[in-house]
Amino acid sequence: MRLSVLDLAPIVAGSDAAAALRNSLDLARHAERLGFHRVWVAEHHNMPGIASAATAIVIAHLAAGTKTIRVGAGGIMLPNHAPLVVAEQFGTLESLFPGRIDLGLGRAPGTDPVTARALRRTLASNPDEFPADILELLSYFHPQPGQSVSAVPGRGLDVPIYILGSSLFGAQVAAALGLPFAFASHFAAAQMIPAVEIYRAKFRPSPKHAAPYLMLGINIVAADSDDEARLLATSGRQAFASLRRGMPIPLPPPDRQFEKEIEPVNWIRLEEAQSISFVGAPATIDEGLRTFVSRMSPDELIVVSHIYDHAARLRSYEITAQVGKGLK
Repeated sequence: MRLSVLDLAPIVAGSDAAAALRNSLDLARHAERLGFHRVWVAEHHNMPGIASAATAIVIAHLAAGTKTIRVGAGGIMLPNHAPLVVAEQFGTLESLFPGRIDLGLGRAPGTDPVTARALRRTLASNPDEFPADILELLSYFHPQPGQSVSAVPGRGLDVPIYILGSSLFGAQVAAALGLPFAFASHFAAAQMIPAVEIYRAKFRPSPKHAAPYLMLGINIVAADSDDEARLLATSGRQAFASLRRGMPIPLPPPDRQFEKEIEPVNWIRLEEAQSISFVGAPATIDEGLRTFVSRMSPDELIVVSHIYDHAARLRSYEITAQVGKGLK
C-alpha cells in the first residue's frame, strides 16, 4: 500500500505565506525520510489559509529541497490555464527534476465564482471542456507528425498524468482515457463508492496503463493519545466550517468547543460519509485504516493532516507512516 502526502501549505492564524512555504519544504523532507511515495500540493485561489496558489512554483521549491520523493500537483485546475502553458510548466519541472514530477488535473476552478472570473483564462471558459483540454495538453507532450505546436520544454517527456475528481464525472473521464484516478474522499466522500465502481467498471486500458490505478484522499490527525488527536483536529474542523459559510480563514488554533463535533468514520454509513477522516492514537488510526482499505481496496492513499502546530503535523505523519507499514 503506497502512502503519500497532500499538503495544503496551510497559513496558520498569526503567521504568513512565507512561513507556510518553509513548513511545506520541511514536511516534504520529513515525508521523504519516512518513506512516503509522493507529496502533492493543490491549486487554490483567494484562500487566506492556503499558500499554494502558484502551484508549479511551489512544486519547484519542494523538488529542489528534496532528493528522491515524487513531487506534483494534486492538482492543477485546468479550466484556469491554457493547456500549452501547463505542458510547458511541467515539462520544465520534469527537465529540472527528471523522473520525480506528477501532474494531477482537475476541472474545478479551485475557488469561488468571483475569483474564478478574475482568473479568467477566457471569459467563455467551460469546465465541461475538461476532456478536450486534457487531450490538447497530452498532444503538446507527444505531438503527432505535422503538428505545429508542442511544449518546449516538454516535448517527448513522460510526465505522469492523474485525473482528479470529487464526482462521477472525473471517474468517467479517467476511465475513458485509461488514466489513474484520484478521488477527493478527504472532503467529498458522498459519491466515493459509485465513482470508484464506475472507474473500475469502465476503465479502458491505455498504452501506459493496462489496469485501473486508484488513489483515495483521506484526512488523518494522529497523535500519541485519542484526546490529543481530537483536540488537534478541531483546527481543520473550524477552517472547513468557515469555508462552507463562504468565509475562508487562516488555519486557527485548536479549540475544545469543537471537540464534540469530531466523529470517527461510521463504517455502516460509509455511503453517506461527507469526508473520510481518521482521528486518534496509533491503534485507533490502525483500526480505521485497515477497515477502510479492506472495504475500498485502493492502490494508494494520499493523506491530508490539517494541523495548526507544525511539530504536531510532523508527528501525525510519523504515526501514519508507522501504521502504513502494516497495510496491504
